[in-house]
Amino acid sequence: MLEEPRSGRLAAWGNALFAGLVSPDDAAARIVGDDTVHRVAGLPGEPGEVGLTLALGRLRASGVAGLRLALPAPGHPLGLSGPPEFNARALDAGEAVVGTGAALGLVPRVHEAGPQGDVHTEVVWHCLPVREAPPADVPSLGEAERELAEALREATEVLTRLDVAGSGPVAAAALEAYRARAEAGRRLLAPGYPPRAVRVLELAQRVGALVEIAGGPDHGGAVSAGAMAARGEALRPVERTARRAVVAAYNAYVEERERG
Repeated sequence: MLEEPRSGRLAAWGNALFAGLVSPDDAAARIVGDDTVHRVAGLPGEPGEVGLTLALGRLRASGVAGLRLALPAPGHPLGLSGPPEFNARALDAGEAVVGTGAALGLVPRVHEAGPQGDVHTEVVWHCLPVREAPPADVPSLGEAERELAEALREATEVLTRLDVAGSGPVAAAALEAYRARAEAGRRLLAPGYPPRAVRVLELAQRVGALVEIAGGPDHGGAVSAGAMAARGEALRPVERTARRAVVAAYNAYVEERERG
C-alpha cells in the first residue's frame, strides 16, 4: 500500500488545481507520475480521448468542484455511490474518482507494453455518470486515525505471532524495503490538504504495508493451506481499516470544503 493509487493522485492534485493552488501543467505532471501518458475518454462534449490538462479544465467547466477517491474491493464498495455500471467498472479497476458538484466519475484503464525494465504505461480514464449520494463506508479523519491506531497494534501482534521478521530472507528483504521507502521523504497528497490527512495517510500506508508483508505466501510461519487461510482471516479486517483510512485522507479536502 506504499504505492499511491492513480485515482488518489488524480483526486489530490485535481483538488489542488480546482482550488487554484497549482497550475494545470503541474497538476497533470503530478497525476501522471512515472506513467508515460494519461488521457480521458467520454467527457461530455468531447467525441474522443483528450489530454489530461484539457480534461481537468473540462471537468471544472462542467461544474466539478472537488474529487473523491474510491477504493472498492469485492463485498466492500468503499467510496462509491452508484450507479451499478460505474460501481462495476470501479470494482474491476480497484479504484475510481468521484466528482462533487457535477455527477461525473472517472475509472482508469491501464495499458502496459515493452520489455522488463522499459515498460511504457498508458492510462485512459473513462468518464461516466455517477449517482449524487454520500460515498459508501468512508470514515471521518478522526475516526480513521483512531481505528488505525488499533489496527496497527493488531497487525503488529499478527506479525509477531507469525514470526514474519524471522521467517526467512524474503520477509526480511520486504521489511527492509518497507522501512527504506517509508523514510524516503515521499510527498503525500497535495497543497491544500490538512496536516492531519497526511498523518493519517502515512499511518494507513504503514499498516497496509505490514499487512501485505504478513499476507504474502513466503512471509510468515504459516505453511499449510489451513494456516494460510487463518492468517488471511486475521489480517482482513486490518487491511480493510487501512483502506478506509486511505480514502478518508484523500477525501479530506472535499470534506473540509463542504463543511465550509
